[in-house]
Amino acid sequence: MKNKPLIIILVLFLIAVTIFIVGRMRRSDLTEEIEMRLSSYDEKQTVQIAGEPLLTSEEIKAFYAERDFEEIWSENGKINSLAENFLEEIDHVKYDGLNPEDYNQILIQEFFEEIEGKRKILKPKSTPELVDLEFLMTDAFLRLSKDLEVGKVAPNARGSYWKLAAKESKINSRDLLEEVADGLDLHKALASLYPEIEMYAKGREVIQSLYEKSEDDTLSWKPVSFEHSLKVGDTHASVPGLRDRLKFWGYLGAYEVKDPLLFDSTMWKGLKSYQLENGMNPDGAIGELTADFLNDSPEKLIEIASVNLERMRWIPEIKWEEELVLVNIANYQLDYMNDGDTTLSAKVIVGKEYNESPVFTAPMSYIVFSPYWNIPPSITHDEIIPSVRKNGDYLREKNMEVVSNSGEVLNPKQVNWTGKEGADFPYRIRQKPGGSNSLGLVKFMFPNDYNIYIHDTPARSLFARESRALSHGCIRIQYPDLFAEALLKDKKWTKGRIQEAMHQEQEEVVKLDREIPVLLLYLTFWTDESGNAHFRPDIYHRDTELIKKLKAPLKTESKRRS
Repeated sequence: MKNKPLIIILVLFLIAVTIFIVGRMRRSDLTEEIEMRLSSYDEKQTVQIAGEPLLTSEEIKAFYAERDFEEIWSENGKINSLAENFLEEIDHVKYDGLNPEDYNQILIQEFFEEIEGKRKILKPKSTPELVDLEFLMTDAFLRLSKDLEVGKVAPNARGSYWKLAAKESKINSRDLLEEVADGLDLHKALASLYPEIEMYAKGREVIQSLYEKSEDDTLSWKPVSFEHSLKVGDTHASVPGLRDRLKFWGYLGAYEVKDPLLFDSTMWKGLKSYQLENGMNPDGAIGELTADFLNDSPEKLIEIASVNLERMRWIPEIKWEEELVLVNIANYQLDYMNDGDTTLSAKVIVGKEYNESPVFTAPMSYIVFSPYWNIPPSITHDEIIPSVRKNGDYLREKNMEVVSNSGEVLNPKQVNWTGKEGADFPYRIRQKPGGSNSLGLVKFMFPNDYNIYIHDTPARSLFARESRALSHGCIRIQYPDLFAEALLKDKKWTKGRIQEAMHQEQEEVVKLDREIPVLLLYLTFWTDESGNAHFRPDIYHRDTELIKKLKAPLKTESKRRS
């Protein structure tokens, strides 16, 4: 009995060897070919199909080694249903604003046809084409899963305006593919990678409907323009085409048209609904902005929606169901959200084209009532100093004062205005609290590297404008008192107390009892809770460049099989 442990070890060893041998005997011919093909590459070589390297070669090698080189996309020499479903999913990535050809679509289709053709003649159990197909589809899955989760465009290529931290991947694509191979529903697996924003999935549905509409070739989308705005009662040669476009988008039903060239009252009503839905002043007149929107074909709107779904994929984890201040720069709107509901919406004014408001997030921590405006050095150099030189009373007229670095208020007549300028100017200029202060009566502070904050403005009439890219980069808010009331949950901050604090001669800093995330986004397309699409003008011309990057092929000098 002294040899019993040795006997047990020997038996276990024999069992293990038997399992290994049986397992090897059960391996398919294709599994053997996959192992042979991958073994032919050295450590630094890439897997190549049709003379072109696959971008996920290292992951492909690791993935198949982990599963003992067993195939996924075929069975007994036949393309399986999983492969067929995935080819369909690849075609559907166009609804994500992605290009199916980036995921080997054309080559995969060619291999499908070739493999099926050979089966009808030879009925092989294993072919080199099945191995090629295996690698192509695995490469497509690994790349697509990454692009769906964190975006196709690399963080360093997103534009200098995008200041949000790169989204971190939480999914191991190889593990997810293994789960799919073990039976996880393929569509659900890919959908699990979508951003945790409800409007993303609804945005996909919008793009799908736009593709369906793009098949209607009965309309001409040739751009139209006018010498002046068209108003109800005007006649113009472009009116019939514009009427058809309003019908196409569902803003105008069929009705009897007595004069096709006449901009009639029925068309006027439909146009007002169209303008309201698309963020324009519903004045019922066809001006430049309305004409630009009506010129956008379904194909153009697909491009706009696509770049915004890509932006949604870039957004890092945000707790949408908690307290949040959301500013959509392109929509000129601020939404204060709490517990998933929007409790306050307000128009905003954003940075003009050469002072663009960036995309970033920072926590709001305090409010300043009756604030001073510490004028930035750039404005001091470009605007204030030249104005003082022309008019010695300029500072007094603008309720401004000169302050030393130690905080001492100086007599402007004792300052040498012809000396150092810009960054070398030795003093600060600030505007005193009051109704004429450029910051208005209150500012909301979320310290950041861009010197951006939300504030009131004395120029209230600007909120009536259709286009409101007018500031130096900060966000001016339409209802600052209501915003302050929403943020200050302490009962002592009544409406009257807030109004009193906003009309003081000295500024008052009020620290919030919690930090509130502020998120500045730039979305020219989104959907509401009902799934309705909303498009806005690309005020900073950021969409065009992103469209190019989304359309750019992932592989250079892409080759087709001959």
